[in-house]
Amino acid sequence: MASLKEVRNRIVSVNSTQQITKAMKMVSAAKLRRAQDAIHQMRPYAKKLAEMIATVSAQSDAGSENPFTEVREIKNALIIVVTSDRGLCGAFNANVAKATMALVNEKYASLQASGNVEILALGKKGGEYLSRRGYKVNDAHADIFTRLNFSNVREIGEIVLNAFTEKQYDVVEVLFNFSKNVATQIIQTEQLLPLVASESGEKASSVDYIFEPTEEEIISELIPKSIKLSIFRALLESNSSEHGARMTAMDKATENAGELIKALKLEYNRSRQAAITKEILEIVGGAEALSA
Repeated sequence: MASLKEVRNRIVSVNSTQQITKAMKMVSAAKLRRAQDAIHQMRPYAKKLAEMIATVSAQSDAGSENPFTEVREIKNALIIVVTSDRGLCGAFNANVAKATMALVNEKYASLQASGNVEILALGKKGGEYLSRRGYKVNDAHADIFTRLNFSNVREIGEIVLNAFTEKQYDVVEVLFNFSKNVATQIIQTEQLLPLVASESGEKASSVDYIFEPTEEEIISELIPKSIKLSIFRALLESNSSEHGARMTAMDKATENAGELIKALKLEYNRSRQAAITKEILEIVGGAEALSA
């Protein structure tokens, strides 16, 4: 049995840890609110943009002639993996990394064997996890969450779009966490390039529009913007999910620390009682020895 001093020190240590996890939970709750506001404000714009692309594509052949809709033989693939920069958020990062490995090993197994699958890590944890397991990782944008805004995401989008048009990659997919609720995150996989109109989930409007400028010019402007917005949306969804996962993890850690403190206090009281009983027995034994 541990000494009273050791148990007392452990109680102080666990109590300090509990205070930290409680504070981290409160910080994550505040950040979660801001992250949810950002994604809720962006969703109507993303929906309307997809609607416009569906409408213009349905009324002309401009969309099918766009370089970003070109379907070709897949010789090189780019997988964009969105994770967080920090840990302490449960299985948030590990789930995305495992889903990425499953996607690569099942869908792109032959390309992976020849080294033609590249991972673009948005978030440090995913890049580190996959690098250690031998995947080809480009983590040049691993610190994206320190400066999460559309301007920086637009730069990433430009790089991806240029690489696709130059045929460095024949398909681009993105994996990220989608927050179903605060306690539940779902891994989502979306194909960014080539853009397939039917996967947008948006129905074309039946209204007969007059286009100014031409349909071709509108499509050539909207499709790149839509793809950049999809990357930005994935980052915002992941950011919101991260704070929800961390808040849940820290809440559970706080509860576990409370249970551990109770167990340690019980052990402390038992040890203290045993020590007192031992001292009493020694005193009684000494008194009997003197009276004998």
